[in-house]
Amino acid sequence: MANTTKRQRGLGRGLSALMADIEPVATETAPSESVSRAESFVPIEIIHPNPDQPRRHFDTDDLNDLAGSIRSKGIIQPLVVRAHPSKAGEFEIVAGERRWRASQMAQLHQLPVVVREFSDLEVLEIAIIENIQRADLNPIEEATGYRQLMDKFGHTQEQMAVALGKSRPHIANNLRLLALPDDVKALVVMGRLSSGHARALITAPNASELAQIAVSRGLSVRQVEKLVREPKVLRKNGLTRPGKDADTRALEGDLSAALKMGVSIAHNPGQEGGSVTIRYRDLEQLDELCRHLAGL
Repeated sequence: MANTTKRQRGLGRGLSALMADIEPVATETAPSESVSRAESFVPIEIIHPNPDQPRRHFDTDDLNDLAGSIRSKGIIQPLVVRAHPSKAGEFEIVAGERRWRASQMAQLHQLPVVVREFSDLEVLEIAIIENIQRADLNPIEEATGYRQLMDKFGHTQEQMAVALGKSRPHIANNLRLLALPDDVKALVVMGRLSSGHARALITAPNASELAQIAVSRGLSVRQVEKLVREPKVLRKNGLTRPGKDADTRALEGDLSAALKMGVSIAHNPGQEGGSVTIRYRDLEQLDELCRHLAGL
């Protein structure tokens, strides 16, 4: 129990530390004195993004809008930075890369920053939490953030649900998206497939093909679910292959989430036996699968 409590505090540590730096602090000093101690302005060219930043996609239109706001009103909230680990006298972004990118577009020469001391793990945790709580994060980025919190920090789905204000089913459903092929995940990132479409494809052995059909024909989520249940593959007697029952689909989803790979279960008609198909993306995933099977 003590260990669980410690991990729960750890999940909130990054966000609480971040907010302590940028929220106004009630003091008896004048506001200008408080601000001058809280932040300073540094040249934009000595501020660098975090190479381990989990957020990879920045919408160009959103950045243009933010840049326009910055030109007229400036940076309202300072960036949180730390001393750069390998470049003396320069800084690495802990929180605020979107503002940094938009400020470059707005051609600002100096940015307000709050300099704090954070370890590499704390920087990653803060970046993940900050990104997960952004409303415009796409489902794949969100799922990647959850996976990183689980793999790097040992947080459970229950702990993340409480700390981030998300439901456990929401987190579990997003994590399942990581089992999809890369090309399908790319369609989700680009907004061409919704998370609902993507979840319907998780158990499909031909997810990439069905995803392209869904996009090209503008299919609804229900239509995609029907395609997965009743693929247009004819038997010798001319009938379509029957859809899988709900329990089988749920088991496929659980295995896919656990292995982070696509899993398909096929029962032999009229028999108790069948087959399990696991799809790996590359040799690295194959090695990971072998480690799972060997119990390493």
